[in-house]
Amino acid sequence: MKRILFLLLAAVVAVGASAVVPADSLYGKLRHSVGLDFRSGYIVPVHSFYSGENQAGKPVNTSLAGHLKYAFRFAPESRMGRLSPSAYQGLGVAFNSFGSSELGTPVSVYAFQGARIARLSSRLSLDYEWNFGAAFGWNEYNAQTNPFNKVIGSKINAYMNVGFLLNWQLDKDWSLQLGVEGTHFSNGNSNYPNRGLNTLGARIGVVRKLGGGEEEDAVGGDAGFDPHFSYDLIVYGAGKKRGVEYDGSPYIVSGTFGVVGLNFNPMYNVNRYFRAGASLDMKYDESANLAAHVAGVNGDDIRFFRPSFREQMSVGLSARVEFVMPIFSINFGVGYNVLHKGHDTGGWYQVLALKTHITPDFFLHTGYELSRLHDPQNLMLGIGYRFHSR
Repeated sequence: MKRILFLLLAAVVAVGASAVVPADSLYGKLRHSVGLDFRSGYIVPVHSFYSGENQAGKPVNTSLAGHLKYAFRFAPESRMGRLSPSAYQGLGVAFNSFGSSELGTPVSVYAFQGARIARLSSRLSLDYEWNFGAAFGWNEYNAQTNPFNKVIGSKINAYMNVGFLLNWQLDKDWSLQLGVEGTHFSNGNSNYPNRGLNTLGARIGVVRKLGGGEEEDAVGGDAGFDPHFSYDLIVYGAGKKRGVEYDGSPYIVSGTFGVVGLNFNPMYNVNRYFRAGASLDMKYDESANLAAHVAGVNGDDIRFFRPSFREQMSVGLSARVEFVMPIFSINFGVGYNVLHKGHDTGGWYQVLALKTHITPDFFLHTGYELSRLHDPQNLMLGIGYRFHSR
């Protein structure tokens, strides 16, 4: 199940990055570029493994990565080029090293998008860029062959990154980028352990435009936009593993548990780039509140009576904001479960989601939910439809 979910995640990323089919009026002739990044980061010690409780007996605190990227922009004279003149998007591949054979050297495949935040001079701008995809080839935890690695439990993990860059245009074809960034690797509780890996670091890179063509110094526009409400309906699912504590001892429950959910998001479209609103969030989690229904323990194996449907169902209300760019939009939410029964389904939760637009109304939804700001819950892999889209 976990492999299927992460292959689906990789497919979502690939489809999102290639969903644009050039059309003269909407996109025009695409402008292409290639880039090369080198990135180094400090690994945040969220577990004693990173502090030195590992096979080598040394801290694991430095990450290194090389990135190869392909990107495209919309033609300046096209409708999308006029609305988002500095936006670029594409696909990248990264080769990662963390200085530990117990973690391995995974390869990340991801979609990315960036744009200008502010122009600082005729050749210098402040930009942002996010990356979202999957990292393959980790050396995951194994009680016999890799017992110290109690942080990474899957060969495949989600990869998320955001950075802020100084972009220096050296000439019409070449640019140099310097920036800071944060990165998160996690399997979304599809397997245990799942402490993940987080880095804070810096990057340097070069970008080469292909095929010539000057970038117009436009700033985008909102002419003709009518603020309005739209309504997103999202259905998602995922699989997850579950760990529980019973009589002071931790147990990993055998098997994979299903999660299904539905979100209804009324959102006010303030302008072409920003939406804000609320969401009604309903979720059924097959793993919820198991610890309250222990049937018995036999060695490392723990068994449960099945909780009632009511104990595994929750209904929450969340505040949402959404940042809108061509093809993609990023949605953040903070909510509280107003209808629930039991500890696991109560309290505050947080949502981060990427919407990949296949048509103006239909999109793929790839998200991640936390509870109480620090407890990973589940992936949110699904589809959505927007009503009253303009």
